[in-house]
Amino acid sequence: MAFVRIRNEVKKLNRVKKAVFPIAGLGVRLLPATKASPKEMLPVVDKPLIQYAVEEAYAAGIRQMIFVTGRTKRAVEDHFDTSHELEFELKAAGKKELLDHVQQVKPDDMQCFYVRQSRALGLGHAVLCAKDLVGQEPFALLLADDIMIGDPSVMAQLVIQFNECQTSILAIENIAREHTQRYGIVSTVMQSTTNDRLIEVQSIVEKPTPELALSTLAVAGRYILTPGIFVELANQSPGFGGEIQLTDSIASLLTKEKVFAYRYHAVRYDCGSKLGFLQATVDLAERHSEVSKEFSDWLRKRILIAQE
Repeated sequence: MAFVRIRNEVKKLNRVKKAVFPIAGLGVRLLPATKASPKEMLPVVDKPLIQYAVEEAYAAGIRQMIFVTGRTKRAVEDHFDTSHELEFELKAAGKKELLDHVQQVKPDDMQCFYVRQSRALGLGHAVLCAKDLVGQEPFALLLADDIMIGDPSVMAQLVIQFNECQTSILAIENIAREHTQRYGIVSTVMQSTTNDRLIEVQSIVEKPTPELALSTLAVAGRYILTPGIFVELANQSPGFGGEIQLTDSIASLLTKEKVFAYRYHAVRYDCGSKLGFLQATVDLAERHSEVSKEFSDWLRKRILIAQE
């Protein structure tokens, strides 16, 4: 009887099986590079931004990837498709290592789905576009602008927490107060638990001015959300910037169910900005198995020359 009870409890546990990637944005902060090319396909060392986010979700055990695209994003779909001609040429040339890299872009057990966001109505609207593909399941949400390097990955950290609390979780970090207008800002209630990284969200506001911000805890580009968010998004009026704001819908969700915030441990690069993109390129080049030594040597010499 005890075994049956445990098995039934396991069946009740919601697992995060799907990840949503809103990629229909115009990437205006990186113009003119993004005028004709998707921002998500800009390479950091030798992988496009979107691949870092997908690999993070995959490392968290997620196998169904849902991309909310726009009309200029066909390159993303092509990237995760099989390139038979390229693979044939690499195999014929005996370039096994390169062939392995190409085939690892989309592992055999990973599924990719695509839906169009026909109008630029904001992040909340983009998430709502994925409703039919997500269904009545919890899902991960990853913003490809942010490269987040952690061990385990940030999404894996969130999945571990979700398996315990079974409700929406937002990745958060502490920021300088003068930067609150760039983020959704949460106020929290510290939990009486040994896990001081997981805290209950009391309120959330989109991009408050520094003097009005209730805290300096900012939502980073990683979430796990329950399907209840879709009800709030469908009924959400336009907010900041005339767009359907995900932050506003999370605030509405708070009146119906608990939402938690998790202080993740990782390094985040805002690759939607020029500075963040350059920082990620330098740091990841220094970690890259193929070029790290030569690049680091060059960088040190370059710094010494600049100091002379």
